Amino acid sequence: MEPNLNQDRRQAHALLDMLPAEKLNAVRSLLEVMVEPLSRSLALAPVEEEDITPETAAALDRARASLARGEGIPHEEILREFGLSQ
Repeated sequence: MEPNLNQDRRQAHALLDMLPAEKLNAVRSLLEVMVEPLSRSLALAPVEEEDITPETAAALDRARASLARGEGIPHEEILREFGLSQ
């Protein structure tokens, strides 16, 4: 069964319309990140690779260790934070 993209888009728009301004900005930023690789490939722009600084590498190590200890944020909590819980 193929998803109904028009219905999905309408539902997504309806959810966006319900968000308060401060959460809408966060969702807009997330969408920009999600769309950026697509827009880059459409423009055939080369992907620039960044060197990871020692500080960033250390932060990534701390984050991975935190997740390994089970200290991540539950999905349901993130949904609540964005007002998307049911």
